[in-house]
Amino acid sequence: MVIIKKPSQRSLYFQYVFLIALTIISSVISFAFFLSLFDITLFKSNRQIFFENEYVNPTKDRTLFYDFNYENKTRENGAIVVLVRNEELSSLMSSMRQFEDRFNKKFQYPYVFLNDKEFTKEFIESTKAMTNAETKYGLIPVEMWSYPSWINQTEALYARKKMEEDKVIYGGSESYRHMCRFNSGFFFRHPLIEQYDYYWRLEPGVEFMCDIDYDVFKFIKKNNITYGFTIALMEVKETIPTLWDTVKEFTKEYPEYMNKNSAMKFISNTGKNYNMCHFWSNFEIGDLNFWRSEKYIKFFEFLDKAGGFFYERWGDAPVHTIALALFLEKNQIHFFNDISYRHDPFEHCPIEKDVHEGGKCHCNPEKTFDFTWGSCLPSWFSL
Repeated sequence: MVIIKKPSQRSLYFQYVFLIALTIISSVISFAFFLSLFDITLFKSNRQIFFENEYVNPTKDRTLFYDFNYENKTRENGAIVVLVRNEELSSLMSSMRQFEDRFNKKFQYPYVFLNDKEFTKEFIESTKAMTNAETKYGLIPVEMWSYPSWINQTEALYARKKMEEDKVIYGGSESYRHMCRFNSGFFFRHPLIEQYDYYWRLEPGVEFMCDIDYDVFKFIKKNNITYGFTIALMEVKETIPTLWDTVKEFTKEYPEYMNKNSAMKFISNTGKNYNMCHFWSNFEIGDLNFWRSEKYIKFFEFLDKAGGFFYERWGDAPVHTIALALFLEKNQIHFFNDISYRHDPFEHCPIEKDVHEGGKCHCNPEKTFDFTWGSCLPSWFSL
């Protein structure tokens, strides 16, 4: 008679543990093999893929930095462009102080101040005292800040009143419309701006919360970048009800200006509708020769004839963005991730830990607008 010993509980326990471990190991190996059959980038966010494959990081190029060993201290042909009113002096001085401390005290790029009224003595003396850089002051010509002959001013007045009643932001403002038209089609043709190739738009009441140790104009020139931004968001659709239809008319009339490899998907998936995404143009760093190009001048003139700057409230931000998206490739437009910028109520703050560990930033990454509802930056990453 054969006696079969029953395995002890301890023995069974170790057998179960062994089988479970073997199952886990087999599963891991199988999963690893499965992953090898697919592109691992499927499991990365669009932001990760963008920064790994597309982003050009200016902070990694030491040839752009200002320090005592920086041999080529010659500036590019660029200027800081400021459209401002005399009564905004206090908030402008706040912007200039931060801008100087963070960037321009190192590089000394000239300022060009523009106004539709003569600058006061106080304004000129106060702004000169804020910088060691050259400062220039210009009056905007009447033809750049007035109604063109084809605009019915009675109809324009009615449109403003209607928008004001509907509580559309800046809906009742006449000066705001002149400003948007000027920034859309004339600032780059102002006599004081004509001599420059590059510009950085600066506004009153903005903040710069990280040091900028490299020359931004050398960066965009070296990398063939046409336009740079920090914040992308959605436009108020009530301000531009017919803008996209006008743009589609333009593209039909001038198909030769369209770029086959354009960044069009940022503003429209199919071309039928505009998704309202735009670069917030109160911050712009760019190549002035793009705005002076034949295709952009034609584009602006086409829009201007349609009257939407006055009968509606077309902003320079969507106008600029649509032109950039139609005429340029994505790699010609740069997201300045390292420049922390605030224009109330939105701000961009880099979220990378190493940026903050160096003690050169005072912004809060948790307050960045990048991933908030209404931000179009995720759309930019996904292109």
